[in-house]
Amino acid sequence: MPAEREGPTVKAVRRRAALVAPGSDDRKARKALASQADEVVLDLEDAVTPAEKGAARDLVVALAAEFGRDRTVSVRVNGPDTEWFTADLAAVAAATGLASIVIPKVESAAPLTAAADGLPAGGDVRVQALVETPAGVENIGEIVRGPRVDSVIIGYADLGAALGRSATAPPWQWLYVQDRILHAARAAGVQAIDGPHLGTADDEEFRRAAHWTADLGFDGKWVIHPAQIATTIDTFTPTATQIEHARRVLEVLDDAAERGAGAALLDGRMLDEAVAVAARRTLAQIGA
Repeated sequence: MPAEREGPTVKAVRRRAALVAPGSDDRKARKALASQADEVVLDLEDAVTPAEKGAARDLVVALAAEFGRDRTVSVRVNGPDTEWFTADLAAVAAATGLASIVIPKVESAAPLTAAADGLPAGGDVRVQALVETPAGVENIGEIVRGPRVDSVIIGYADLGAALGRSATAPPWQWLYVQDRILHAARAAGVQAIDGPHLGTADDEEFRRAAHWTADLGFDGKWVIHPAQIATTIDTFTPTATQIEHARRVLEVLDDAAERGAGAALLDGRMLDEAVAVAARRTLAQIGA
C-alpha cells in the first residue's frame, strides 16, 4: 500500500477494481457509484465531448459531494495540454467528497505539481498519474515521486497507439512497460494499477490479462464495464489460504523475536524479512 511522502496523512485506498464512468451521463455515473467497485473514476476526458465539458464538470462535483462520504470517488480531468485543464482543476479543488484527481497523459512531475498546488492545503485529496505515452514511461521515476501521488496507472490504448503496438497484443508483450512502472511505484511507495482491458466482457481474454498483472504484483485494475468488477476484485484479493499463511508467518516471526531466536521456521522453511514483507503486503490487500 502507498507510503506517505508529502501532504497530509491519509488512509490508503483499496483499488482492486476501479470502474471508470462518463462524467457527462448522470444515469451511468450513478449506476457505477452503486456498484461494488472499490473506486469509481468519473471521467471528464475521453468520455465527454467538447460541448459537454462544462456540464460534466458540474455533474461530477455534485456526485462527489453526494456519494463521496460513503465510497471512493475520483475524477479524471482533461489533460494538461488542453484548454479545459485549468478549469477542471479549479472545479475539483473546490469539490467535497473527492478521494483523488486522475491526471491523464502524464509525462513529468509538472502537471502533478500543478494539480497538488491547486488543492486546499491540509486536505486529503490525492493525485493519480495516468501514464499513456512513451515519454511518461521514460520519466516514470520522476512521476511516481510527484507531490500527493497515490498511484500510477497504465493507459494501454494511447500508449499502444504511440508505440505502434497491435490492439490485440497479449499481456506478456507489455511486460517491459508493466515491470518498469511496477518497480518505480514500489520504490516510491505508491500503488501500481493496471490499465483497462479494451473489451467490455468478462471473458477468458480479460481474465487472462487481469491474472497476468495480479501475478506480477499490481494492486488493482481499471475496468470499463460493471460486468468485469467481480472477477477483478476476486483476482486482486488474496485467497483464504494466502491470508492464513501470511498471518502464520508474522506470528512465527513475532514469537521468534520475543524469544530472542536468531532464526524462525514455518513448515520446514526459513523465514526472513523478505517473507515478512510479502506477508504484510498480503494482509494490507485485505485492509488488515
